[in-house]
Amino acid sequence: MTSLERLSARITACRLCPRLVAWREQVAREKRRAYKGEVYWGRPVPGFGDPAARLVVVGLAPAAHGANRTGRMFTGDRSGDFLYAALHRAGLASQPHSTARDDGQELRGVFITAPCRCAPPQNRPTPDELATCRAWLIRELGELHQATVFLALGKTGYDAIALLARARADRSKVRPPPFAHGVLASIPHPGRAGEATLVGSYHVSQQNTQTGRLTAPMFDRVLAEAARHAGL
Repeated sequence: MTSLERLSARITACRLCPRLVAWREQVAREKRRAYKGEVYWGRPVPGFGDPAARLVVVGLAPAAHGANRTGRMFTGDRSGDFLYAALHRAGLASQPHSTARDDGQELRGVFITAPCRCAPPQNRPTPDELATCRAWLIRELGELHQATVFLALGKTGYDAIALLARARADRSKVRPPPFAHGVLASIPHPGRAGEATLVGSYHVSQQNTQTGRLTAPMFDRVLAEAARHAGL
């Protein structure tokens, strides 16, 4: 077992946030009607992807009936359908859909993670929950030795990486621009010594994709820019 796999096992055993533990387990018991016959994961969700990734995609948190059900980031819901289809178009995913942990999906040069590992009520982790979960993100990024580019899906992911970058350097000298779709900034690496690139994108949530706030061509352009900076 690799050190990243050992870390993933530790993440899945975490019970530090009582509200999140109660909610993720309640959802796993009650289930959605469409998934009544399935056994929900109902635990924290570790990152997924290529251990040698140069590009890290940073979301928000597992969806209650998506990753909280399947146990893999952005898997089993519409947000994941949008994301993996884009990764596949870019040649970074082996297949356009991610439906289960054993579906054969493989990522090339990409790792997907989030600042909150448990499905939160209303998809909104509290500041204290994000602070508690931050240690897992720090350790995970520390295991991704080749990562140089961070594509943040939404403001929460963007702020999480910016905060870690500022913590590794003189805060007064590290001022990434405010979150926006397509924003790009050079930052101190959030997981180790050196520099990195932070790219912002609107989140791939249904709220954004179904309203047209985020379209497939818009996301493809941002993903291509992030991949270019990562040398993919």
